[in-house]
Amino acid sequence: MEVGHPNDNITMPTDRNGLVGWVAESPGRGTVSLLTSCLVTTALCTWVVIHPRIDGRWKRQVLHKFALWSKTILAPELIAVEAAQEFVQAQTIVKRASKTTNGELCLLQAFYIGMFGIRYHTSLGTKILWPNQFLWLLDQGLLDWSNHGAWGLSPATISDKGNADATVKVFALLQIGWFVVQSIMRTAHKLPLAPLESMTLSYIPLFAMAYAYWWIKPKDIETPSEIELPYMSQSQRAHFDSMAISDVFDREGTKQQESLWNIWTLTPRMFEQEAAEKAFEQEEDKYNERKQEFYDHIHACSDSQCEENGHQRPLPPLRRWETTLAHWDPSLYHSRILWPIACIAGISFPALHLTSWHSIFPTLVETWLWRISAIVSMVAMLVFMQFEKVVFRWRDPLMLIKILSPALYLITRIIMLVGAFAAFRAADPKIYDTYVMSSFWVHLV
Repeated sequence: MEVGHPNDNITMPTDRNGLVGWVAESPGRGTVSLLTSCLVTTALCTWVVIHPRIDGRWKRQVLHKFALWSKTILAPELIAVEAAQEFVQAQTIVKRASKTTNGELCLLQAFYIGMFGIRYHTSLGTKILWPNQFLWLLDQGLLDWSNHGAWGLSPATISDKGNADATVKVFALLQIGWFVVQSIMRTAHKLPLAPLESMTLSYIPLFAMAYAYWWIKPKDIETPSEIELPYMSQSQRAHFDSMAISDVFDREGTKQQESLWNIWTLTPRMFEQEAAEKAFEQEEDKYNERKQEFYDHIHACSDSQCEENGHQRPLPPLRRWETTLAHWDPSLYHSRILWPIACIAGISFPALHLTSWHSIFPTLVETWLWRISAIVSMVAMLVFMQFEKVVFRWRDPLMLIKILSPALYLITRIIMLVGAFAAFRAADPKIYDTYVMSSFWVHLV
């Protein structure tokens, strides 16, 4: 095998360990081209895979997409799992609406509803029509499905609103394909990859997974459909309003709704509201049982005697406002097929970093920092994913683990991200070696 060496292009002297600093460009590889290839591949992957929710305000739409992009760079596995949860919700909407829509509601429409595609007018502005509210309107016969086109729900209308750029997608696929082929060829020729190249490769499977789940989801829609709600009785309207998952994303002029911090907030899912309602109903059932037991007992003794003997009047359940840090869709969490796949996806990113186990770093400390960080981030993510719902409660004996596991994951991710770039200050000169045929290939970057 013939290998080209970039020794003539080294503009910084090698250190006593034979490591090199900045390497100028050549017909082979230099530091700039290596950095550019990795950064362009990562940027294209993240930007193309992101499918933001609909806001209707250009500034917030852009900021929200930037927030998603930042989170995707830092924690791509979470975006992949989020895409899986959104796909499961869309499937649930289609399944539940099959009878009331004669099976006509498709995944495209379900995604559109779940990404804040429909808002209804109020006296103060507009509010989001949540998926569970939409399904309830159908079940109650308040929404005539045959007139869904007037609600902006026809597939053609939704597709026309999308701004997916086919040219960008094609360029991204070509760039990713070239990067993967180049990495495979280097490995086949026993040439090492830079840590940043290993990190870039680690993104690709997760982005492919997220994009597969979001393949049908509309992309970059700027304006939602605004509608008038059908007439409802007072009791119907009260029940409809109680089904709202959150009011943070409504546009009625409140301080919380206008806060820019909302761009970082995850899109709530309807299973969260349904899980809360189910838990409250269970508490009510227990309360009714205890209340019946209490009233049955007082037939045998006076009220005061019952209280003296420890038979207190039961207190009705109260709705608690909880700070939820994470919540998995039950249909995903309890699936024997999807959940193992989600767990594998959750640890795949740091696991793929272990391909750089034998990579040369500037110091021994950095070498072991990289290795330990990859292992710790795998374990931390796997531990965190075992909790179906993480609610902030100081009395929870596992609260420390629930907080420390994502914190450790974040810290180790930052360490690996910084380490990948810091490694260029004193790198293995072989990462710049090229095999002869590569000089004749057409580089995309």
